[in-house]
Amino acid sequence: MAHAIIAKTRTSKDADRLPTGWDAARSRLDGLPDGGLNIAHEAVDRHLAAGHGAQPALIWLGRDGARRVMTYAELAGQAARFAHVLRAQGIGPGAVMFLLSGRVPELYAATLGALKAGVVVSPLFAAFGPEPVRARMEIGGASVLVTTEVQYRRKVADWRADMPGLKLVLIIGDSAPEGCVALGPAMAAAADTFDAHPTLAEGMALLHFTSGTTGLPKGVVHVQEAVVAHAETGRLALDLRPGDIYWCTADPGWVTGMSYGIISPLCNRATIVVDEAEFELERWYGILERERVQVWYTAPTAIRMMMRAGDKAAKGRDFSALRFLASVGEPLNAECVIWGQQVFGLPFHDNWWQSETGGIMIANTADMDIKPGAMGKPLPGIEAGIVSRDGEAVTEQPDGSIGELALRPGWPSMMRGYLGQPERYAKCFAGGWYLTGDLAMRDSDGYYWFVGRADDLIKSSGHLIGPFEVESALIEHPAVAEAAVIGIPDETAGEVVKAFVTLKAGHEPGEALERELRGHARKRLGPAVAPREIVFRDSLPRTRSGKIMRRLLRARELGLPEGDLSTLEGDAK
Repeated sequence: MAHAIIAKTRTSKDADRLPTGWDAARSRLDGLPDGGLNIAHEAVDRHLAAGHGAQPALIWLGRDGARRVMTYAELAGQAARFAHVLRAQGIGPGAVMFLLSGRVPELYAATLGALKAGVVVSPLFAAFGPEPVRARMEIGGASVLVTTEVQYRRKVADWRADMPGLKLVLIIGDSAPEGCVALGPAMAAAADTFDAHPTLAEGMALLHFTSGTTGLPKGVVHVQEAVVAHAETGRLALDLRPGDIYWCTADPGWVTGMSYGIISPLCNRATIVVDEAEFELERWYGILERERVQVWYTAPTAIRMMMRAGDKAAKGRDFSALRFLASVGEPLNAECVIWGQQVFGLPFHDNWWQSETGGIMIANTADMDIKPGAMGKPLPGIEAGIVSRDGEAVTEQPDGSIGELALRPGWPSMMRGYLGQPERYAKCFAGGWYLTGDLAMRDSDGYYWFVGRADDLIKSSGHLIGPFEVESALIEHPAVAEAAVIGIPDETAGEVVKAFVTLKAGHEPGEALERELRGHARKRLGPAVAPREIVFRDSLPRTRSGKIMRRLLRARELGLPEGDLSTLEGDAK
């Protein structure tokens, strides 16, 4: 069904937008006293100089019920101590440090301390197995690892001797295995002030890994200047304001958890909520209510899991502190946007970006009307287009056409390369555009609509079918919680659509329901686009960041190589 436009959540009366553009964004940061730019200085140190050291920077919630609050002054002190530990162990600027731990306070101090010291930070999912950890550390040329004793013994100890470049392993806690250093005592003995290393804007700062369909993961390089985009896009796309209580549910092992779970909110002087535990419905509702969260940034997967439990679970809760809801990770179905309005009194605002872009590029902001299902519009300073390409020739397409989403290069958080793969990096650019690999459509109002990854597109009887369109139609049915769509070979049509769905509580799979769902899809989409077959599943394979892995469903369906599975959730294997 068609959804009405949802009116903007901020009126012109209370709009407080400052001048926009990258030069204006840079002017809102301090820079280093003697020139240069450093992410940690912008995230913590400058707030102390401005007299905000007593403001809470981090509210940490332990899975066992513990609660710890760190002020900006305390976080800056812990980051300084960590920077001194690196220096004392002979780790200099430009070295690469990997993080392998859960969401504990030490992870945040280590991230900021390393950036202070000019050390490159590369986060890993704590749920990775030994091989994904080793592969990324080898590609990244790891000099330092910060981890726990359990993680070290299970995932690193057996092969550490094969990586002589790994000079230092810091173990979170007060003791460490032989050959490692206990972080607790080392930090306790260090000074709590440290002047940020004079890093340059183009100095490497962050290394994020993204998986491909085949081969080894790619190391995406970001520089100190990315902080300009992190700060500005948090202000514009997430409506972050000084003093906000902000919760980004993404793990720091994912680019969102680093860029918008740590850097952006701290640069905007928000207070970040950090939950050590994994998703649990009652716990999440309790955090939103008790911590008086004002800005909440989460994933469509989590939203759909909450929807799956029904609206009753939220009844009686006080969500009055919430001001802005946003979502990222994969396209946000229109039904999720509407559900947010029904349950929280606020819609979820979708936005779009990639590990390679380093920050939010397209968004539904508080100053915009929302078209449910649309990604939004390009942020100030971002020029986007819909293009077709033939080799090096790139042609812009008119509104209403489906094509590849492209961006004009030059924004501060644009990746500066794939580590050690210059040819692969060069292939991302043609005709003066960065080519994203995502298919989209721009409507006559300038809103962008996601269609699918270029390699997910289904070609059936002359039709080009975007999986997201079919999945969204299926999710509109009251029985469906999640859906994933792939194309499978067909002698007549070339490909036909096959859907995999999970059901909401209270609904049982069966032939009658399958017929009903196929009929619903045909009515919404037409027979050429609707699924020919629907399979019921208890769960769908997804990455740890929440993205459904269509290419894995297709590989398993057709007996093709499964490619890199290092980011796959353990229970989906």
